[in-house]
Amino acid sequence: MPLAMPHKKLRLLGAAALALTAALSLSACGSGGGSTDGTVKVAKEGSNSPYRATLLTKHFEKPDLVLSDTSGQPYDLRKQTAGRPTLLFFGYTSCPDVCPTTMGDIGVAMSKLSPEDQKKIDVVFVSTDPVRDTPKVLRTWLDSMGKSFVGLTGDLEKVKAAAKPLGIMVEDPIVNKDGSVTSTHGAQVLAFLPSDDKAHLLYLSNSSVDVYAHDLALLAKGVAA
Repeated sequence: MPLAMPHKKLRLLGAAALALTAALSLSACGSGGGSTDGTVKVAKEGSNSPYRATLLTKHFEKPDLVLSDTSGQPYDLRKQTAGRPTLLFFGYTSCPDVCPTTMGDIGVAMSKLSPEDQKKIDVVFVSTDPVRDTPKVLRTWLDSMGKSFVGLTGDLEKVKAAAKPLGIMVEDPIVNKDGSVTSTHGAQVLAFLPSDDKAHLLYLSNSSVDVYAHDLALLAKGVAA
């Protein structure tokens, strides 16, 4: 696993922004192996941001994505999280490492907030293995980390199309000979601010509970990046 990156602003410009962000963190998850994260060197500059996450200079639009939530109802990501701080992560429930660790860390960080502040933040998990991640499976898995977490599942092509403009790569799951599943997907978490519903913050797979807890408290208050 790569060393934690300093909490600095990334200099991401033009078309290169997507390529750099996509390469920041890619995780190959399978029940028989660990994760592999690839990082690239990028130019950084000091930031006066109160947040500890990586601050993006390229602000990504929230995906225009409609999938099924864990109650089996259509969930329009843009409409239902509009004007709310939102953390977005792509992964799958049978992942043995990065996905449960990331979502678990966010869950612990959320628990450190007051009940009122917890209600102000949306945490959305989009499945990269929708064939196996049914609404019921997804709800059971998420409940162990955060009962308020939103789980979305559905057409994988729609998922890949939504992830790509964010610089998050999602590949088709592979069923191994032993029956386990490997799904390769970007392991970064993006935070969308309520001021413009765009992604301003990025967290890698090694972001700590303390980093999330610090930043979630600011997000709940609508603090600018």
